[in-house]
Amino acid sequence: MAAVQVEDGSAQDDPKVARRRFWALTLGSIGVVFGDIGTSPLYAMKEALAHAKGGSGDLAVFGVVSLVFWALLLIVTVKYTLVVMRADNRGEGGTLALMALAQHALGRRSRLVLILGICGAALFYGDGLITPAISVLSATEGLALAPGIGKLFEPYVLPAAAAILAGLFLVQSRGTAAVGRFFGPITLVWFLVLAWLGLIHIVQEPAILAAFNPVYAVKLLVSNGLLGLAILGSVFLVVTGAEALYADMGHFGRAPIRAGWLMVAFPCLMLNYLGQGALVLADPQAAANPFFLMIPQAAYWPVMLLTTAATVIASQAVITGAFSVTQQAVQLGLLPRIDIKRTSETIAGQIYVPAVNAFLLVGVLWLLVMFRSSSNLATAYGIAVTATMVVTVLLLFVVARRQWKWPLAAVLALVIPLLAIDLVFLGSNVMRIAQGGWFPIAIGGLIVLVMLTWMKGVAILGDKTQRDSLPLADLIESLRARPPHRAPGTAIFLTSQGDLAPVALMHNLKHNKVLHEKNVILTVATSDRPRVAEDARAAVESLGPDFSRVTVTYGFMEQPNVPAALAAGRRQGLRFDIMATSFFLGRRSVLPGREPGMALWRDRLFIYLLRNAANPTDFYQIPPGRVVEMGAQVTV
Repeated sequence: MAAVQVEDGSAQDDPKVARRRFWALTLGSIGVVFGDIGTSPLYAMKEALAHAKGGSGDLAVFGVVSLVFWALLLIVTVKYTLVVMRADNRGEGGTLALMALAQHALGRRSRLVLILGICGAALFYGDGLITPAISVLSATEGLALAPGIGKLFEPYVLPAAAAILAGLFLVQSRGTAAVGRFFGPITLVWFLVLAWLGLIHIVQEPAILAAFNPVYAVKLLVSNGLLGLAILGSVFLVVTGAEALYADMGHFGRAPIRAGWLMVAFPCLMLNYLGQGALVLADPQAAANPFFLMIPQAAYWPVMLLTTAATVIASQAVITGAFSVTQQAVQLGLLPRIDIKRTSETIAGQIYVPAVNAFLLVGVLWLLVMFRSSSNLATAYGIAVTATMVVTVLLLFVVARRQWKWPLAAVLALVIPLLAIDLVFLGSNVMRIAQGGWFPIAIGGLIVLVMLTWMKGVAILGDKTQRDSLPLADLIESLRARPPHRAPGTAIFLTSQGDLAPVALMHNLKHNKVLHEKNVILTVATSDRPRVAEDARAAVESLGPDFSRVTVTYGFMEQPNVPAALAAGRRQGLRFDIMATSFFLGRRSVLPGREPGMALWRDRLFIYLLRNAANPTDFYQIPPGRVVEMGAQVTV
């Protein structure tokens, strides 16, 4: 994601500098935050009109545009910009950040809150697969509508979308810092073009402005009966991407995102939807694809190229969002260590996750082949987003009650209306499960299973280690009574349980019969905050003249760097020479056993995840030449 970190202390800057920074962040947010929701005009109106009785009739047009306006106003403007964005975890947003904030507010680890966070994060991946596919395919479908020569391009719509998406995923390893600076200006031009296209047709049919009246929305839903749920499901497509306002808050800040939405994205989107409605009022045949048919012939190809660029930017934001969610999930212990590469030394959030990139590439191309059109993809789109929105409101209840200390009546007055709106849209999208909505649910369910299996397996392994290990204090006492042979230098033993003797230490004593002059028991912990201050990074505890216990803490948005953290520990008296230090890692070979715990197939899944986890040497950025691995075999 083309991200810019918000710097603390901006109020102390020169006012002109602060203003320039604010508008730079606002422009950046337009390019990243609103990319997904900004491409919804390509398909949302078309799908909503297709589901309404008499889709090109006056009531259908006024009713759909009215529903679009009130959906954008209530869900995006009121819910997200005014309410949800207040629940920031030290500036960070998103489902996992909100989950961590709720856990912190409760003061304990709540399983219900944990499950809600896992479900929200897992559903994001299902949404992340569909967004690039539907956005880019909607753009390339415009080739078939090109004035005069559209028929020639019709066979190439699907291959063109596949080629664009494949190219996008293949360049991820190079990072987006170089092209990211163009996201904001290009997307700003895109929004201005959306407004211009809408105004052309609003001037010709100003009667469409009556659609602001919610009576038309109610009349449309009443007249369509149960079919009204299908209309709501299609109308919801206009707000897909709204969760990005909250998820990307840490990159740009609350105020710039609000300004970008209220001053640019919302008015431009609404003008375009009004313009599409005005076009269909004037020409009912345009309901088949109102966006591309509203483009003047002389401007068709420039707008077509801009449309393609906008959909690529929207896809890029979702891809890098998936990278960010994966990093958070790994740090919070929901997934095994995964190879995460930094693509920029100066911009936080610029990371590349090869495994996730490959998963998204295969999934997106499979979706193109399976669904073959944006209309078919639209049937699968929305259910993951609505379910995530429901999760957000439930977690918001915990935060408002425990973190903000609101009275129960005030919390219910806030949450019940928001939850009611989300449940109505969720119910409308549930009707689409058989037509394709099963796909994001299946992907989300698979990822939930992986996360729960990983957490359960780690817990079982931890319990077994607790039972089979010697308390560190007892080991130190026995070593004082019978000192082993001493080796010069410092040994650092990585372990997840700092009060127990690490497996690597026990094997070193058992097989090598030596103990180093200085020994450090190192534990890497993850905070429920996004970032940890450098002066709180390392906590050093002396356990005697030759043993120290060090706990290094990182936020869930940070990448561990153990040598740098140990250097910070020097301020607390930790003394070591990196060139005379060995890092001992315990590598466990896990086998499925007969002990009670998980089903055998889940044991095998956990073992597969453990075996394919990223090398801890690389993950913790430890110099490879200083690492010694000691193996041990255990069963789960």
